[in-house]
Amino acid sequence: MREVSSAEFTDWIAYSQIEHFGPQIDDLRAGVIAAAIYNVNRDSKKHPTPFGPSDVIPWLGLDEVKASQPILLDDPVAQSNLLRAALFGDRANG
Repeated sequence: MREVSSAEFTDWIAYSQIEHFGPQIDDLRAGVIAAAIYNVNRDSKKHPTPFGPSDVIPWLGLDEVKASQPILLDDPVAQSNLLRAALFGDRANG
């Protein structure tokens, strides 16, 4: 909160919805490449279903991200803290 204004923070949230960035997206990009290599070399009789990024990088948790619902809290400060923790991790609270 000391480094960015509320307006700038909101702009970054909006931008991240349009152009995804961060380490999780980097892992997804690497997973796409790894899955492509696996698929080129896989035995389609033993494994007929193609591999996807979540098959080679399981910590991505793509199913959890798709299935999750937005968390809306009544307290605006608690909502801001939740957003900050989700975007910047625990270090933002310190």
